[in-house]
Amino acid sequence: MNNPILVTGGSGFVGANLARRLANDGFNVHLILRNESNTWRLNDILDKTTIHRACLINKQEISNVIQKIRPKTIFHLAAFGAYPFQTNFERIKAVNLDGTINLLSACEQVGFDVFINTGSSSEYGFKDKPMKETSFLEPNSDYAVFKSAATLFCQNEARSKNLPIITLRPFSVYGPYEEKTRLVPTLIMKFLQNECPSLVAPDTARDYIFVDDVVDLYLVVAKRPDLGGEIFNMGTGYQTTLKEIVNITKKMLKAKIKLKWNTMEKRSWDQNIWQADMSKTKKMLNWKPKYGLETGLEKTVAWFKNNLSLYK
Repeated sequence: MNNPILVTGGSGFVGANLARRLANDGFNVHLILRNESNTWRLNDILDKTTIHRACLINKQEISNVIQKIRPKTIFHLAAFGAYPFQTNFERIKAVNLDGTINLLSACEQVGFDVFINTGSSSEYGFKDKPMKETSFLEPNSDYAVFKSAATLFCQNEARSKNLPIITLRPFSVYGPYEEKTRLVPTLIMKFLQNECPSLVAPDTARDYIFVDDVVDLYLVVAKRPDLGGEIFNMGTGYQTTLKEIVNITKKMLKAKIKLKWNTMEKRSWDQNIWQADMSKTKKMLNWKPKYGLETGLEKTVAWFKNNLSLYK
């Protein structure tokens, strides 16, 4: 367990959950964080990890840090542009594409056992059926464009240089420590106050996956360096409408309110079909999620009730 493990994006929602699992399991965990990164999601494990302050956009900084850590396993989760308030085009390009190139190039210099790149389901664009890893990419946002480019760069590096680089494409992850502006935290906090959240159309759909399942899949893939160049979906294979997830959460929290649909304007990413085809992940990795939506939401609700102070 002494081989260094690197997590980028460790102060983010998914990265913090992954770093926590690794740290609590006794691994030698290193995190690269920007100087301005807020560590509120990591405060309970700061003494179990080593933090390096550097920016992925700065090629020399990243090279210096990687030379120092010499990580054997790299989980690359750092991203910018996934949230509606992250709109700076230059930064979206720099973090998602240039940052990935800088990090991977630095890691290639020191050698590694496995590099796991985090893509996005938004790379696919809008489809009328479940999204497969071989589906034609039709990114329809700056974020999705540069996420797609980073995935293709990683795949080409893996294949042209025979390197153990694998990409995971997460769908809609939810769970403890999620950004408060996202759907599930918003529903929980509004229903706890017996208030009605602003909602788009009830038939808007997503493939929701609990963060513990996501962490499990990262750890499964970390043991498969033989799969260099592969891309895997990270979802459940089932989609849930907004109406369904709202009603389940409302019932769990015993909120006595009348729901008002279409009180929020439709966003460009609100679609009626958004579902992962999980057949490749199940077949090649022998993996499927442990948590159904209700169980995952129950765990999330319980966590939020105990940790509301973190969001104030």
